[in-house]
Amino acid sequence: MSTAVHPVGSGLSQRTFLVAVAGNPNCGKTTLFNALTGLRHKVGNYSGVTVEKRAGVMTDDPAIRLLDLPGTYSLGAHSPDEEVARDVLLGEMHDTRRPDAVLIVVDAGNLERNLYLTTQIIELGLPVVVACNMMDVLEAAGHRLDVGGLSQRLGVPVVPTVGARGEGIQQLQVAVRAACGRPQSPNDRRWQAAEPIEREVRAVAQAILAAGKPQPPTAQGLAVLWLSNGQQGLNGRTSPAVADALRSARRRLRAESDIDPARELTVARYAWLHEIAQECLTRAEKTTVPTTDRLDRVLTHRLWGLLIFAPMMGLMFYSIFVLAAPLMDLIDAGCTWLRSWVTAWMPAGILRDLLTDGVLAGVGNVLVFFPQICILFLFIALLEDTGYMARAAFLMNRIMSRVGLHGKSFIPLLSSHACAVPGIMATRTIENPRERLVTILVAPLMGCSARMPVYTLLIAACLPGSTWLKAAALLTMYALGVLTALTMATIFRRTLLRGPAPAFMIELPPYRWPQFGNVLTVMWDRSKLFLTQAGTIILAMTVLLWALMNFPRDEAAAARFEAQRAAL
Repeated sequence: MSTAVHPVGSGLSQRTFLVAVAGNPNCGKTTLFNALTGLRHKVGNYSGVTVEKRAGVMTDDPAIRLLDLPGTYSLGAHSPDEEVARDVLLGEMHDTRRPDAVLIVVDAGNLERNLYLTTQIIELGLPVVVACNMMDVLEAAGHRLDVGGLSQRLGVPVVPTVGARGEGIQQLQVAVRAACGRPQSPNDRRWQAAEPIEREVRAVAQAILAAGKPQPPTAQGLAVLWLSNGQQGLNGRTSPAVADALRSARRRLRAESDIDPARELTVARYAWLHEIAQECLTRAEKTTVPTTDRLDRVLTHRLWGLLIFAPMMGLMFYSIFVLAAPLMDLIDAGCTWLRSWVTAWMPAGILRDLLTDGVLAGVGNVLVFFPQICILFLFIALLEDTGYMARAAFLMNRIMSRVGLHGKSFIPLLSSHACAVPGIMATRTIENPRERLVTILVAPLMGCSARMPVYTLLIAACLPGSTWLKAAALLTMYALGVLTALTMATIFRRTLLRGPAPAFMIELPPYRWPQFGNVLTVMWDRSKLFLTQAGTIILAMTVLLWALMNFPRDEAAAARFEAQRAAL
């Protein structure tokens, strides 16, 4: 049966609509985004932060622009990624307007937890469509979800999908298109906390309305959000009057009955979500231990987990430093040939020197390491898509916590072995500012691939003996880099960045077969982002160094240098 498609831009308006795609981590959000955009999207950064910005146009309607937000568990942001997601939804991201609608992707197998973010966004008053993703995994486990009942309880359209197989995409496009034409809805919070808290919610909502910033549908949703956040507003973004109302509300609740509004509002919301899950989700009785649990008994084991993890990392480093070598040599040879060709065909002078020793040398310095960056991001994307990367961070937390680092520091430090730039960019997922700063400071100490030629030259000059001795020396130099990084992390955490170690909490998603299309897309997007951003800086610095080495220019000294070089 065919379905007619009518773009929202046709007819009454040619307006372009912005739809934010939100959801928890590991819910299949990016898979659905790729399916809706047909892999035609642009990747960049939000202004002023290193958080990745992925945007594309819906395949069947160019008037709808989709924005893939970073994964977050709630709007109470604790990391730069989560802050970006929150600020976009609240219309506080200065380079991105507030969305016209929100597509919320929910993992059907983790319904109760995923609905926490869903209901927070619904209460902001924006038109919402919920995509209940991974329905195949839910049904394979013998569970059943009443999609119609869930839609009725939430008060928004709910579309069942299987993003990995493209099921439900057409229905989702229709629902998103319809949401773009809907105005903001009046706030309809369908759960209640204790009366003292509800009284303060109303008081804060009145202060928000009096401040005149938000529209009425979002006032009570913002009041609940800010009281739930456990902070004086959200990072000081509220007006003084609203901040005073928040402080007064918390003070009255503490004086009245020692009530913590953040805790009580969270408990009340989860109680309502538990009721929805009990009503809409029929669970099958467990007769066997799930495959994920059986694998975790080995892969997260204190001993066996590390014994399996070590050769996997060895394979990755082998691929980065050995398998990438032919491509690196090919690129290096191509850049050398191009420089020689320019030297032969251009007359001698400052312009030729600029092109060969400045621009082309800078481009070559960037491109020669591109194969290693691609292989690194390929491995990371594979480990993330299968669900193993979270287990690796869990395993490494036992070791890294002893030197003052966080388990999530593992991925940035791992990335730094190829290049410190993507490693530092990856620290944005670390919630604690101290842990994030320590990781940024020690990431450049890891032995990156750019140091390999220097290491090789030094070893060849100092150890002309056997190949095994040279290999051992190279391994020792990389080990010294890791040891130095861990030592400096310990010093930083005990001196300049002293503070209590935060609790380590990480979601262990179920194991899944990787979607190779998504893996390759993620690899290419991240590698291209490195090439365009870090590469631009490296190229500029190469040209700057060339200029510093050549100016002021002494023609007599330059002639003597060229004569000596020709004699060699």
